Amino acid sequence: MKVSTKGRYGLRAMVDLAIHSTNGHVALYCIAERQNISVNYLEQVFSTLRKAGLVKSVKGAQGGYTLADIPSNITIGKILRSLEGNLSVVDENEIDASEDQSVRYCIKVNVWDKMTDSLNYLVDSITLEDLVNEYKKMSGTLATMYYI
Repeated sequence: MKVSTKGRYGLRAMVDLAIHSTNGHVALYCIAERQNISVNYLEQVFSTLRKAGLVKSVKGAQGGYTLADIPSNITIGKILRSLEGNLSVVDENEIDASEDQSVRYCIKVNVWDKMTDSLNYLVDSITLEDLVNEYKKMSGTLATMYYI
């Protein structure tokens, strides 16, 4: 499976939104500027994300976007599926019962289905919060906790 530009940009924009929406709504042009993505393209991406219930939009001078849920409840799988559709590695669903003894069916069950299951497990085990925390660690912006 190859993730499209829409999926890659959408995931980047969602992580950016999660990082910067702690103080309220974030304007799309701010995300576009920080991520070097066209505002027009992000409008299309965020329309899809809004319809999927992952972001909320507010119109007006102080408007923008915010997450529809807390980052720990939004998985990367939800984001990618809303933008990409099914995350199958190959489209072999049209095999019927009469082919259950075929090499094609054997490969489907033992390779493609297992790869798809592993991919789905992976993207469903990573949350937006996980990526925000990893970004903060990598960029050195994660606050150090001191215990006395």
